Amino acid sequence: MASNKPAPEAPSSFRTDSFGDEDRTWDEWNPTEESVRPVRGRHRVAKQRGLARSSTVLGVGVIAAVGAGGMATAQSKPPVSISLPDSIADNLPDAKSLPGVGAFMSDDAGSDHETVAASAPLTSAGITAAEAEKGTTDAGEALRARILQQAEQQQAGADAEAKAAEEKAAAEAAAAEAAKQQSEAEAKAAAKKKAAEEAAKKKAEAERLAKLAAGYAIPTSSYTITSTFGQAGSMWSSGYHTGLDFAAPTGTPVKAVHGGTVKSAGWSGSYGYRTVLELDDGTEVWYCHQSSMDVTAGQKVTTGETIGRVGATGNVTGPHLHLEIHTADGSGIDPMSWLRGKGLSI
Repeated sequence: MASNKPAPEAPSSFRTDSFGDEDRTWDEWNPTEESVRPVRGRHRVAKQRGLARSSTVLGVGVIAAVGAGGMATAQSKPPVSISLPDSIADNLPDAKSLPGVGAFMSDDAGSDHETVAASAPLTSAGITAAEAEKGTTDAGEALRARILQQAEQQQAGADAEAKAAEEKAAAEAAAAEAAKQQSEAEAKAAAKKKAAEEAAKKKAEAERLAKLAAGYAIPTSSYTITSTFGQAGSMWSSGYHTGLDFAAPTGTPVKAVHGGTVKSAGWSGSYGYRTVLELDDGTEVWYCHQSSMDVTAGQKVTTGETIGRVGATGNVTGPHLHLEIHTADGSGIDPMSWLRGKGLSI
């Protein structure tokens, strides 16, 4: 604020010589702490730094800071009274000419932002229209409210993400447990079904064999198996045994294993007395080494009917029934497996 007392005498470089040339051009003077004498008395001014050389420059600097940083407040600070000699104040540059400051001092009213920056109070700088409608007048409080709101939104977002992750993990765990339980239930059901199928299959096979057994019979009784099919040895001309031997006392009855037609009955060299019974499917059953025969060729017999007697005729070492099974094509097969396949226990 300017004083009523006369300004102190200006430095000699600013004096006007009445005897000099009035059209003389003066050089630009940049006042410094060394070149400006301090004003005594109540005009004495505290040392200032930077752009704070006058209230005008200070205000312009603060406005520039608000435009660049987005926040300014001076509500809680008391106004500062600064005085300078008129000779200095008159030579200060225009605030609008300062770089980066003129835009904030524009007289153009076409921009809403510039109008607000130029006309709005310093303490309300940086306040949005929405905040102004809510009655917010302090820029610092507005910024604080924004920061808190943003922090709350970020925390809410983080909480929502954490909750969503927990819910997803819980859902995945529940789904995995449900899948595990379902898999175990399916496995138990499959095992139970398989066991039931196997039991049913065994039962059906037993019934089939029982039915077959009713139509088939073991060729003799009171026997002992002494040689099996395929057994190797020098006693047989082929090098291996071609049938199944039932050792039994001479005269033990020999029975038809199934109903069929007698194809032949008589002497057959090393087989001794042999009877060949042909079944309906073409299978031939050979009864060898008999001591006697009770049937003739072309005769039909039924299951379990006596067709001869156990003996020791032909190439033998003792009384027994040598039984062979031949398929329709003449191939010899294992008599024991064939009899068991008909439901008979050997």
